[in-house]
Amino acid sequence: SYLATQALGTTTLSFEFSAGAAQSLAFTIADTTVAPTAALKVQMYNGTLSASGNTLNPKFKLVNTSTSAVTLSDVKLRYYYTIDGEKPQSFFCDWSQVGSANVTGAFVKLPTAKADADYYFEIGFTSAAGSLAAGGSIDIQVRVSKEDWTNYTQTGDYSFNAVDTNYVDWSKAPVYVSGNLIWGSEPN
Repeated sequence: SYLATQALGTTTLSFEFSAGAAQSLAFTIADTTVAPTAALKVQMYNGTLSASGNTLNPKFKLVNTSTSAVTLSDVKLRYYYTIDGEKPQSFFCDWSQVGSANVTGAFVKLPTAKADADYYFEIGFTSAAGSLAAGGSIDIQVRVSKEDWTNYTQTGDYSFNAVDTNYVDWSKAPVYVSGNLIWGSEPN
């Protein structure tokens, strides 16, 4: 019953024993009452490949590989990274076929930092973004910066693609529909 009260996504439980070291267990909570019918994938590359810079600049292509349209307001994409100095951050959508104003961004600090991620930004869509047709795709070009424009170090960040300069399938930028992970993977 405790787990039923937790938010969807990754949750970590800590166990303390009378003997031995404390242990943690991380797991993903998903709504299984309705199986997602959407089939989406993310293709991505980073617009800036330098090890360090004052912006994160991923370019996403969201591809609908199913035979039915997907309501975009039900879809979330995540990009995992290390903040490299706790500061307020800003999200900018530079361009998308659905309109930059219809793309949202939110910052989430991980409850337990990983070696390759302590934050993710989550891209979502307003209801005005409409739907993504079967077999269709949209581009989402975004930037993230700290409000004081200090640098991020991208090297080693979970979602960072240090090699490609064109869209490639990128499982390290997971996609969720109605809170359910349907493509990609979160950092361990």
